[in-house]
Amino acid sequence: MFTVINAFRRSSKLINNIYLRRCEVPQACISTGPQQQHGTFYEFRTYNIRPEKNAAFLQLTNEKMGLRTAHSELLGYWSVEYGGVNQVFHIWKYDSFAQRAAVRAALAKDPTWMEEYISKAMPMLTSQDNEVNYLVPWCKLERPPKEGGVYELVAFQMRPGGPAVWGQAFRAAVTCHAAVGYGHLVGAFHSEFGELNKVNALWWYESPDQRAAARHKAHGDARVVAAVRESVTYLKSQRNKLMFPCPGSPLK
Repeated sequence: MFTVINAFRRSSKLINNIYLRRCEVPQACISTGPQQQHGTFYEFRTYNIRPEKNAAFLQLTNEKMGLRTAHSELLGYWSVEYGGVNQVFHIWKYDSFAQRAAVRAALAKDPTWMEEYISKAMPMLTSQDNEVNYLVPWCKLERPPKEGGVYELVAFQMRPGGPAVWGQAFRAAVTCHAAVGYGHLVGAFHSEFGELNKVNALWWYESPDQRAAARHKAHGDARVVAAVRESVTYLKSQRNKLMFPCPGSPLK
């Protein structure tokens, strides 16, 4: 009798262990959102400028940029050369959403900023757009090895599911390009507000021609081809911009 009972108990325990293992939730090693380890985020802002006002807008922004950077940290400010016409792109760093709200409130109450910049700049624009991004956990911001050169922003719209689905494949494709010197990765970012399941990679090159040569060489590299082939199975679309840093940009 006791032998039967003990056998039943062992069998029940084994079944429970199997069930628990099957019910374990896999952890995404590069997830953001609720698993974000700190509050720092980056606001990507894109402004479209009236064609006839492009030069005037860039000049005004260069002259008055100090009024804006007195309130929060600017990572970079660029004029788009390819992939967008009469367009500027800039990245702002915030430690928290509360800090950003406080900055925006202070700017609205800053008479010099409002009178000398906003009142003049806003009529020059046709539209504005923004999105919030986190640095992916495996990436740190890396400044270019020298000033000058050009920047490429590549936006990857991935299939729904988040990093738990496509994170490892995306990381392999990006780091493979960077590891063999086909581009200098400044940062890789994962969207939090804006288009979801979107990843942005910011690259630096010495010149547009150096970028073209590096891309041509990468297309013949079996290591890169294999990594990209895996990543694109999760890709819906991608878009890029080639940009030149403006005079007041910290990233030059």
